[in-house]
Amino acid sequence: MAKALQRKAIKRTAKAAPKAARGGAAAADFCARARDALKRGEPDAIADKTLQQVLTAAVKVYAAKVERRGHDVAPFPPGSVTATETVVAACGLIRAADLNMFDVAIWFHRPPGIE
Repeated sequence: MAKALQRKAIKRTAKAAPKAARGGAAAADFCARARDALKRGEPDAIADKTLQQVLTAAVKVYAAKVERRGHDVAPFPPGSVTATETVVAACGLIRAADLNMFDVAIWFHRPPGIE
């Protein structure tokens, strides 16, 4: 019985690996298309719906990691986005969640691990 369960686990892992590889390839493809669009000065080449899907997934994963591991999770590598890009994105997220600056101040200063 244990060997049968072990074989099933191995099969599930083998099936999951190609999906993970495809997911990584899809992310790399999106990033490459986004870089190319920005280089050409054509950010609208990335559909709004695609951007919303990617940003939604990224924000959810980032928030879950911060909740689990604390504020040591970097949202992006140092120097990879400008201050303007950071503030524009942050303001968009704040408006989308219908928050005000008082709400943001409370969350900004909350200690790690407090919901």
